[in-house]
Amino acid sequence: MAGLVHIYCGGGKGKTTAALGLAARCAGSGRRVLLAQFLKDGRSSEFAALAHVPGLETLPQTRVFGFTWTLTPEEREEAKGYYGALLEEAFRRGGEADLLVLDEALGACAAGLLEEARLLELLAGRPEGLEVVLTGRDPSQALLDAADYVTEMRPIKHPYERGVPARPGIEY
Repeated sequence: MAGLVHIYCGGGKGKTTAALGLAARCAGSGRRVLLAQFLKDGRSSEFAALAHVPGLETLPQTRVFGFTWTLTPEEREEAKGYYGALLEEAFRRGGEADLLVLDEALGACAAGLLEEARLLELLAGRPEGLEVVLTGRDPSQALLDAADYVTEMRPIKHPYERGVPARPGIEY
């Protein structure tokens, strides 16, 4: 079976939720899943549950850089090196998986913290059966063209607009 590339993008809530739902479905069918997160600290509530799902492995987050717009030039270079190495490890280890989820890889590319050209090379050279999910905002046309599925999450209404902060277990 040929693996396909999925993109969950847009400004709305639900990109990671959709990707992790697919990961749970895949693991539930007896397949192996590997998850790597970019631009996040790895402490979202879903990780407590995912740790108990047989066949689903997460690459640990060992560095947190904060918001992309607050990074100094030195911190940006450090983040680029870290995220580049994480991407390489994800594809290296993803060769043993059936599904590779790269959460916020699109956002990392858009922020200039992940080399898009290298991501495209790795997608093109992935093992034939490896399914890959990319999430985040602002995918380039080249990434959209490389995908087989593209789903855009578009916000229509969100409680944040009324001052309701993000809630554990719901938004993170």
